[in-house]
Amino acid sequence: MERYKISITPRTFHFKQPAGTSRGTYTTRTSWFVELTADDAPGRLGVGECAPLPDLSCDARPDYGERLRAFCDMFEQQGQIDYDAMADYPSMLFGLETALLNFQRGSAALFYTAFSRGETGIPINGLVWMGSYEEMLDRMEEKIRQGFRCIKLKIGAIDFDAETALLKRIRERFSPREMQIRLDANCAFPYHQALYKLELLSQYAIHSIEQPIKTRRWGDMAELCRDSPLPIALDEELIGVNDTETKAQMLNIIKPAYIVLKPSLHGGMRGTEEWIRLAGERGIGSWITSALESNVGLNAVAQLTAKMYGDRITMPQGLGTGLLYTDNIDMPIEMRNDSVWFKPQQ
Repeated sequence: MERYKISITPRTFHFKQPAGTSRGTYTTRTSWFVELTADDAPGRLGVGECAPLPDLSCDARPDYGERLRAFCDMFEQQGQIDYDAMADYPSMLFGLETALLNFQRGSAALFYTAFSRGETGIPINGLVWMGSYEEMLDRMEEKIRQGFRCIKLKIGAIDFDAETALLKRIRERFSPREMQIRLDANCAFPYHQALYKLELLSQYAIHSIEQPIKTRRWGDMAELCRDSPLPIALDEELIGVNDTETKAQMLNIIKPAYIVLKPSLHGGMRGTEEWIRLAGERGIGSWITSALESNVGLNAVAQLTAKMYGDRITMPQGLGTGLLYTDNIDMPIEMRNDSVWFKPQQ
């Protein structure tokens, strides 16, 4: 059995500009980096990022570092990841999965795909964070100038009329064929207003809206998915749902059009793969996004995305977070127009 050793280093990253959602605004975020070595492989190192989001991740807890250390000790003793024990700790699981793959491959190319060979990029959406009308307008215009053909707007924090004015502005200039619009409400709509708001939004030819109402209201969400003129995607709803039977039950009841998967929130790599399989069996679409990780986590998410969706990904993914921080970590990934690319190391 391989004798692994793991060290843990926390690190705080600083946003270039405040990242606003309906839950609040991020200016910094902390990740824990696990570094994996082995006695019989001197000089080889595997690095993974554990990046819980405060007030969102099911494993964001005051003793996060101590709990992560306990799981790393377990990994060292067993020589492998204990998936059953870590099922409710997706960000820790994702970090350990990444570190182990990085160690085994000896490369940041975690899977053998056209993406990891540098032959193709992954299309991504341009993310417009919440802010004032003027701030969101400036950010939206910047994404358009950068060549994005899919814009995702976080809504629910400013006046609804101002948000619809932004959408009107896009549609006056670009048809749905020229520009895809996605919305993310982050649970901001009161249920009794949700359908009315979705009907107003539908006039702007919206691709989908993520999580319009609060989570854990499966009956209300199922009714909304049935009656909505817009396709609804689940995101926060999936957090903390970590066993196969409950996942299947949720999808059977709610019947969303899409699910949006963040490995750090939704079960690590293995959990994300299971969500995609269960959704696909039910005719439910999906895409993968990062959860504001540094470039270490972002690369791992992109590598997984290429593995799961194949070499010809056409649906934009949520992987455009590589330029968020003033103090990010260098990795062999880069943004080219509206795609993320991997640069194989020679």
